[in-house]
Amino acid sequence: MKVTVVGAGAVGASCAEYIAIKDFASEVVLVDIKEGFAEGKAMDLMQTATLLGFDTKITGVTNDYSKTAGSDVAVITSGIPRKPGMSREELIGINAGIVKTVATSLIKHSPNVIIIVVSNPMDTMAYLAHKATGLPKNRIIGMGGALDSARFLYRLSEALGCPASDVAGMVIGGHSDTGMIPLTRLAVRNGVPVSEFLSTEKLAEVSEETKVGGATLTRLLGTSAWYAPGAAVSSMVQAILCDQKKMFPCSVMLDGEYGLKDICIGAPAIIGKNGVEKIVEIKLDAAEKALLAESADGVRKTNDLLEEATA
Repeated sequence: MKVTVVGAGAVGASCAEYIAIKDFASEVVLVDIKEGFAEGKAMDLMQTATLLGFDTKITGVTNDYSKTAGSDVAVITSGIPRKPGMSREELIGINAGIVKTVATSLIKHSPNVIIIVVSNPMDTMAYLAHKATGLPKNRIIGMGGALDSARFLYRLSEALGCPASDVAGMVIGGHSDTGMIPLTRLAVRNGVPVSEFLSTEKLAEVSEETKVGGATLTRLLGTSAWYAPGAAVSSMVQAILCDQKKMFPCSVMLDGEYGLKDICIGAPAIIGKNGVEKIVEIKLDAAEKALLAESADGVRKTNDLLEEATA
């Protein structure tokens, strides 16, 4: 099984590293526009193979999509990352052109590929990939919800003072500081609602910390995070290549689900060999429905900016 990762920066390199370490893919191809950069990252990663015990072949190429031919899954991380004080939406003008070019180049050489979009603003970039390629909606997935949910579970386990493996829960809605909806009502610790352990006020605090999780790291690091995004992507790629039928909250094209159409936004989905195999409609209460509608309005406004940027 072959995976292409476009963008050999911190996020792309982390994706390649985690995919290789898990040893479920035969080959990972790193692509970058900077001469020699992807080749150097690939060589560095391959020099860990005997130390970490993986057999996945990692190769790097400079802007040569012919080397990506026959990819089963492709990950688009390319584009400029966030800097402190920037919103994800501010990246739209530059990243839209990059994502459109990358997506069409991938399809040219791998017509059956499933695409995972990481570039920000992610919901809008996933929407752009749909429009630019015309692929069936099951074959383009935005990563955001998987990452947002991991950050939610981290904050929950921190508040509970328990191992992260004890907690389960998800974040739906747009991948933005204002659009995320951590579903605290449905979160559990080993099957027990977290509301049995944490106050309403503490759960609200966890929710807010989750929403600004990316901005918090950008402020601390001076750029976007990369370890957790890379791990989120590798889990999604593994679910596809190994046909795991795992449920991830991720940005998917909705066609009536949750009362929304023609929009990519975070919702739980079953991920397997065909990409998005089923969008799961969970029962939301009135407050959650209102928040999802508000989040969708925000995503649509960013999509409108996309039309202006690409007009």
